[in-house]
Amino acid sequence: MSDRTSADATPPSALGDSIAQGWSDRDELPPADWGRRTSSRRTGTVWLFALLITAMAMAHAWLTDELTDQAFLAWATIFTAIAFQALPFLVFGVALSAVLTAFVPASVYRKFIPQNAGRAVPVAGASGAVLPGCECASVPIAGSLIKRGVAPAAALTFLLAAPSINPIVMIATAVAFAGQPEMVLARFVAGLLASVVIGWIWVRFGKADWLKLPSRTHAPGASRWQIFRESMLHDIMHAGGYLVVGALAAATLNVMVPREWLLAVAEAPIISVLVLALLAILLSICSEADAFVAVSLTDFSPTAKLAFMVIGPIVDLKLIAMQAGVFGWRFVARFAPICLVVGLASTFLIGGLLL
Repeated sequence: MSDRTSADATPPSALGDSIAQGWSDRDELPPADWGRRTSSRRTGTVWLFALLITAMAMAHAWLTDELTDQAFLAWATIFTAIAFQALPFLVFGVALSAVLTAFVPASVYRKFIPQNAGRAVPVAGASGAVLPGCECASVPIAGSLIKRGVAPAAALTFLLAAPSINPIVMIATAVAFAGQPEMVLARFVAGLLASVVIGWIWVRFGKADWLKLPSRTHAPGASRWQIFRESMLHDIMHAGGYLVVGALAAATLNVMVPREWLLAVAEAPIISVLVLALLAILLSICSEADAFVAVSLTDFSPTAKLAFMVIGPIVDLKLIAMQAGVFGWRFVARFAPICLVVGLASTFLIGGLLL
């Protein structure tokens, strides 16, 4: 008890080694009371979700003949496409997160991931090239990794690298940019470089109190399958709501931004890169599909297309909303700008060298 009291009295410091030192002999990492307090709002969330679905069904029955405007139909199509495209990956990520929580002991992570956060960051970045999944899957997985004792900087590096350079994304990019292997290589290098650099920045400057993970306590003696079920239910309700919010915002902005505005700036080298980076943030396209959108933007330069594919998987409206649901808005206010700046710098560097 005295050890925990002294640890709690220590002021927040840079994330990395400081967050792992002194915990190597513990069974569970980080401490059980680390993060937001639990609350009994699950029942209310379920009822609100049920009321929303009922209202949507009634509105569809009453207003189908009235809502025929082309802009509304486009908005509805985009919202549905984003939500249903992301949902399978969200379910996959939540399921994997629950498996990590219920069945994988913390000692496994301490064995395979270096305790030194600076060395753990590139390991986590490289592991993103192995596990298929988009940003919808990586957010709950990263939260679970932190809860199981992985240094936050390493977990956040995986959160960025997995949707940026995983095998499905690379194959999709190769298919979209057939005959352009330099684009596939540029995406891999730029995505990995941005993820690792952001992780190292978080090691140096990140603070423990910026991350507000929702803490979950399970009944004493609960079976692993019960823990899995409770974790799955909590995460799917929590992250799913923010996914819907992000999809609503992305669909609205998608319809409101005229295509003519994009064509007007396509010839400006630097501005075109910034415009497609902004477009990637607003459209919130899943990383497994964004290459096909990028290749269709024929008026833009290869570097601008690269920016579209590098920025989207690390910072978009849907991802921001889901990160806020898992880590809190205080985290997002700091993490999203870092991702944007480093992602743009990586794009300009690798695009200038390879494209």
